[in-house]
Amino acid sequence: MVDGLLLRAIRSLTGEHLLCFPIINSSCKRLSRPLSETAVLFTLLAFASLLTVILNLFVVISISHFRQLHTPTNALLLSLAVADLVVGLLVMPIEGLRYIQTCWLLGKLMCALTPYVSYTLVSVSVGNLVLISIDRYLAICDPLLYFTKITLNRVKIAICLCWVISLLYNSCILMRHIRQQDSFSSCHGECVVVISHLVGTVDLFMSFVGPCAVMVVLYVRVFVVAISQVRVIRLQAAATSVPAAPTVKNSERKAARTLGIVIVLFLTCFCPYYYPAVAGEDTSNSLSYFAVLSWIMLTNSCLNPLIYAMFYPWFRKAIKLILTLRILRSYSREAKIL
Repeated sequence: MVDGLLLRAIRSLTGEHLLCFPIINSSCKRLSRPLSETAVLFTLLAFASLLTVILNLFVVISISHFRQLHTPTNALLLSLAVADLVVGLLVMPIEGLRYIQTCWLLGKLMCALTPYVSYTLVSVSVGNLVLISIDRYLAICDPLLYFTKITLNRVKIAICLCWVISLLYNSCILMRHIRQQDSFSSCHGECVVVISHLVGTVDLFMSFVGPCAVMVVLYVRVFVVAISQVRVIRLQAAATSVPAAPTVKNSERKAARTLGIVIVLFLTCFCPYYYPAVAGEDTSNSLSYFAVLSWIMLTNSCLNPLIYAMFYPWFRKAIKLILTLRILRSYSREAKIL
């Protein structure tokens, strides 16, 4: 027995036979990478996770701290940032280590919880994006209804419902995996998540096609109304001989660019993930290309604060106050950010 253990250790050191758990005969094999490649992958993983955490943390601190930012729209941005922050803090490092090491070393409990947390956070992010699109639609297309019906407390209730529904929905999607984590594992050191084609198709429509359709319809409507308002301003400016045409053109370009970025990046990040369901296959993290699909979707958590926050001047002001530690002053909560 001692000779066998010694032989395994020698093989492990020489790279001849790498195992996730060298003392277990049924252990999965660990992928042997050159040291330079491993260093690059860990650097990229750390950079992506850290950038996602920092950007979303800026949003969370800004909206939570400054009283002037306590509005219904910013409450939705805060919920989105919290979900994306946890993605960068937990999901990205765990998933990154899984694909770099090609071994699952966290045990059965974490094998059950990690996919559940990941799927739930993604659903929360999508739900928040839909709520933000509804908020913007009402604010621009029906401002009277917005200011009388959309209150901070009602938005908080909607956010809580979004989180609860996401928790319940993903518990149904991953019910089989949560109950039997090793049902699809071929060796010790794997955490294989398999979603059947039927369930994957349902999830495709519930988590992507439906929300995407709502977002596109609402944003197109917002864009049309914004353009009509701009034309009214142009006519008024022409009637009073005020040269406002350059400002109007800039407004049109800015609206088109912002809405285009929102829709295109959402589609770009989420479309590839649902390729197996569209292709008629089971969705599984054991697929050779699944890591690429998963990480394209996870990058949306890093892009969200750039899209929904960095276009706002108050975000840049808040970052300056945070970096210069002026938020530590007793009266900083009342600072004029808007």
